[in-house]
Amino acid sequence: GVGMGMTAPVSITAFPAEDGSLQQKVKVSLRIPSQFQANPPHPSDESIKIEERQEMTIYSTQFGGYAKEVDYVNYAAKLESALGSEAAYRKDFYFCNGYDPPMKPYGRRNEVWFVKE
Repeated sequence: GVGMGMTAPVSITAFPAEDGSLQQKVKVSLRIPSQFQANPPHPSDESIKIEERQEMTIYSTQFGGYAKEVDYVNYAAKLESALGSEAAYRKDFYFCNGYDPPMKPYGRRNEVWFVKE
């Protein structure tokens, strides 16, 4: 019964298929605002879970525009190419992040994150 408003980023955990496309399963995560961190409200919908994301180090790339799946896949490939074979990171998933509300037409910020191993 508590409204928390929009938070950023909206983070989608993407699971790449063998060909680089994204599998149909995804997990969408929203940051709980600071004032609710110590005692978050309990979700009334059973499909919504409260999870604590562990500290992580990431490799990241940023891009603008209204991001679509193809954009995240392309920027993930560019990030993978830029990192080369020397960087150790999780290959079974990555994060697709959007920071802006849908009604913001310009100056949009999106990121792809790879989690360092």
